[in-house]
Amino acid sequence: MQDDPRETLTESYRSAARLNGLRAERLQKENQKLRRQLFLIQTSLSWRVTLPLRAVRALTFGRLLSGRPVSELPGRFLRLWGREGLSGIRKTVIHRVRRLKRIHGDRQKVLTPSPADTGVLHPYKATPECGATRLKPQVLIIAELSLRQCAKYRVWQKRDFLKTLGWSVQVVDWRDLAEAQSALQLCTHVIFYRVPGFDDVMKLVQEAHRLGLAPCWEVDDLIFDEGEYRQNGNIDTLPAAERDLLLSGVALFRRCMLACGRGIASTAALAGAMREAGLTDVAVLENALDAQTLGIAEALPVPVPSDRIWVSYGSGTNTHDADFRQAEAGLLAAMDEEPRLCLRVIGQLQLSSAFSRFGDRVERLTELTYPEYLKALSQTDIAIAPLEKTLFNDCKSNIKFLEAAIVRVAAICSPCAAFLTVVRDGKNGLLAADTAAWRNGFLALARDGNYRKRLAEAAYEDVMARYAPEAMAQTQARALFGPPPRREAEGLRVLMANVYFAPRSFGGATIVAEEMGRRLVRKGAEVSVMTSRPPDVDIPDGDVRYDVDGMMVFASVLPDGLDGVGHLDNPAMASRFADVLEACQPDVVHVHAAQGLGTGILRICQERGIPYVLTLHDAWWLCERQFMVKGDGRYCFQTTIDPAVCQACVPGVRHLADRAVVMRQALAGAALLISPSQAHRELYLANGIAPERIVVNRNGFCWPKRARKPRMPGTPLRFGFVGGTEAVKGYGLLKEAMQSLSRSDWELVVVDNKLNLGFQSIFPEDWTVRGKLRVVPAYTQASLDDFYDQIDVLLFPSQWKESYGLTVREALARDVWVVTTSPGGQSEDVVDGVNGTWLPLDGKPQTLVQAVSALLDAPERFEGYVNPYKERLATYDMQAEELYGFLKQAAGQSSGRGAGL
Repeated sequence: MQDDPRETLTESYRSAARLNGLRAERLQKENQKLRRQLFLIQTSLSWRVTLPLRAVRALTFGRLLSGRPVSELPGRFLRLWGREGLSGIRKTVIHRVRRLKRIHGDRQKVLTPSPADTGVLHPYKATPECGATRLKPQVLIIAELSLRQCAKYRVWQKRDFLKTLGWSVQVVDWRDLAEAQSALQLCTHVIFYRVPGFDDVMKLVQEAHRLGLAPCWEVDDLIFDEGEYRQNGNIDTLPAAERDLLLSGVALFRRCMLACGRGIASTAALAGAMREAGLTDVAVLENALDAQTLGIAEALPVPVPSDRIWVSYGSGTNTHDADFRQAEAGLLAAMDEEPRLCLRVIGQLQLSSAFSRFGDRVERLTELTYPEYLKALSQTDIAIAPLEKTLFNDCKSNIKFLEAAIVRVAAICSPCAAFLTVVRDGKNGLLAADTAAWRNGFLALARDGNYRKRLAEAAYEDVMARYAPEAMAQTQARALFGPPPRREAEGLRVLMANVYFAPRSFGGATIVAEEMGRRLVRKGAEVSVMTSRPPDVDIPDGDVRYDVDGMMVFASVLPDGLDGVGHLDNPAMASRFADVLEACQPDVVHVHAAQGLGTGILRICQERGIPYVLTLHDAWWLCERQFMVKGDGRYCFQTTIDPAVCQACVPGVRHLADRAVVMRQALAGAALLISPSQAHRELYLANGIAPERIVVNRNGFCWPKRARKPRMPGTPLRFGFVGGTEAVKGYGLLKEAMQSLSRSDWELVVVDNKLNLGFQSIFPEDWTVRGKLRVVPAYTQASLDDFYDQIDVLLFPSQWKESYGLTVREALARDVWVVTTSPGGQSEDVVDGVNGTWLPLDGKPQTLVQAVSALLDAPERFEGYVNPYKERLATYDMQAEELYGFLKQAAGQSSGRGAGL
């Protein structure tokens, strides 16, 4: 049956998009790194010390440090003097000084010792209630993958065993720290295989403990005990530099092992050594056979009969010379007595010159692939596995016996611990402890072909019964890991997505998302959250999982400096979301503010057949300018949005047509659209959304926890503003209006929301007012009542038709008069002249001046004022009750998880 050309073409587009997404992600990471390096250079001591030299050099070329011509300076000075006089000059100097302080503050932050340096883990918390039991069962193996044969037996085999048992498995190279950090957040079990304890790795181990994963450190060699390591005679055969490098890693392996606290070993002897080193919980999972090995063995040609009897010795590295010497004397003696005996060395080995007398009876093969190695082994008659008698070798696995058995070659082995578990001397192989035993074994097998065959067939049967993949999965792997636990669906499973989330509670949409999540949890829903976090030198790159009031939160790094397209469609974030979706397996996805997360997360939902609900907190889904405010700060006033008008509003932007396609598809794919207000719903109806597809779910707010403190009679009227410095919130209009007031019987409390982020954005000295001005940090949900006790009137001169207006409702609930623009969601609960004042959306400061002056002329109306319409306000509980029904409805509409488009 031929593939559908259209489906093939679609898949090609998808793959091309993924490739371009990977490229964009790589370039963005490089850009972020370069920006950080440039920042560190420009804030370094040497950069400051050389400032005078750079200034002199710039001046010799007739330019300022900024690169602008010196000739422009007098003109700029005169224009500023003519426009604002001395005060303008003073303000300019002050702003430059502030900028320098900001840079110095940022530099100090960068140079402050990180929690990793001080031994303190990052502040995100994870609790057992929101632990890994809520995730799809998954084993993460963070591994050393560069040692191919070790990875084959300890990583890829284990992956296959676990998948046979039903586990999901992810493998990450330990050097890929960001990927390992992200994968930790989504797994339920983690194994560190042969990983050294470098500082960055130790952060991963700390992270595993923070997440309650009880990490295991796994190994298949005694590489964590220097004393026993030195007893291995093979070490002495290495060059000094290579030997020192090898031994230097011993302490690192031991450090990581002890930090994990639990272990997995390939042999019982190795498990005992790990317990001796300090671990109390050590399990054994042996090296075994896998599908690759069995497939190669089955496809091997039948060996061609020969008059010669070939003995094979395989050496993977140059560290086995001392091991081979255990069999060397016996083999030389046997070859002297039996002229048919020959030796084939596969791999690296310093062979004694004594073998030179046998001429072509000694053969060397090097640089073989694994299939070639098994083929070469199968064409010999006797395989040997000599090991020096040390604890190091007792800890080794019996893989050489397994390989010989699977290609039906008789084997002679040293009686080390691992071989004693499977070799039955004289029944399925031979054990040789000294020169005489090796000599006798070679001669017995060389002179009796039937004996060789009986041993080989018995070894094959024994090995297949114990070490075949299915047998290993159902015995050793099942005993260690068990089958994956089944997740019982106790309630509605919801995955929310919002660009910000606690502790980064920024913006009204974030507060609403947090409050809805808390209340859904109380209703018995299982709530997870996908959000973003900024790059942080204190935390490894990658995701972080933490808990907020019963919600499991996944925060992915969102790089600084994303452009409009990056906010619209972010392939890297879509990839992270796909992993979270798979781990959480929600019934429904609820998306709030998706800027930066990107619309790719919605396509992932569609591909997986998971219904999603969009709460439309703003106009981002319709307009490039999120709040429909033009570049001059004025509201657009479009109702049905015209692309031609938009193109003129954002000149030079080439992506608006494609943006419209992406957004239409995102809206069309939603199971339900939610608007916080009727006014905002009407905007979407005017732009083609069918009425039955969009509902109103009015936002709630935090009601006061206590009675309002009474206003002191005769005191100045107190105004409040919480919009920050954004023009869309009316900051510039407010400043101009209040500065134009000719009276002083008032106080204005302005919230600087940037203070909570560590820097100041509103400066009282920039204002020239007759009344009293106070700048305060942003309040929290816990300090709402305290803030509103300080004001009588909330000023809300927003310059767009808000979708809701959280602070308006907070104020109305606390008997605070509200002056707000109208129409829009912000004014729906304000009755003009009764509990507030409506302003037209005209962008004129004088309009606000008139409203404020009218209130100042009648301050007595605020003595004992109570809002008579508080009962009309929605509450968070009312909102959550209605939202829960909408989400259940959307989840019920799904035709089942995993369905494609």
